Amino acid sequence: MIYRVTNRSNEKKAVPSHSIMKQEEKSPVYGRDVMELVTVAVEYCAFLEQAEGKTRMSFVDTLMKLLPLLYLKAALLPKYEILDGEYLPEDYVSEDNYNIVRANINIIMGEKDDYLDVFMEDMKYSESPILATVSENLADIYQELKNFVLNYKNAINDSQMMNALAAVKEEFQFSWGQKLVNVQRALHEVRYSEEEGY
Repeated sequence: MIYRVTNRSNEKKAVPSHSIMKQEEKSPVYGRDVMELVTVAVEYCAFLEQAEGKTRMSFVDTLMKLLPLLYLKAALLPKYEILDGEYLPEDYVSEDNYNIVRANINIIMGEKDDYLDVFMEDMKYSESPILATVSENLADIYQELKNFVLNYKNAINDSQMMNALAAVKEEFQFSWGQKLVNVQRALHEVRYSEEEGY
């Protein structure tokens, strides 16, 4: 036991030494920021998997809260190094699963599924905005996060968990993070331009 003097009364209280363990000594794969990202990612994936039949208003309202939280939690993660050389995360999301999620979102969004995007790779070769869809971007994010969550959950050691974190952070930087902010702009337009009529 370690003894520490309390502020009010100079009495000593026994404090287990494990409760004073430094944060650096813990494995980063169990850190607070990691657990919060995993939690929000699971919530996002479950929301999209259960989206069938939701109204556009409730769907968009929920996403306008989930997407900024997802972005924040991913941005807070430090950059991790892949520990197993040429790590390739396992793909758990099948083409059928992806298409079901995308189709359900497309039905919910209806005519509001399409939007013009200027922050796409194809814009390098075009002078006008590129047509994008809310359903495809949300399904792409879903695929990245579902694969991450399942690779993280099914890892048999900290090294594999670290690899899953490194992969999702890298994909956030180069792929799904940009898609998230692009689709959030489109959803914001839907949410607040027709507040009464959609």
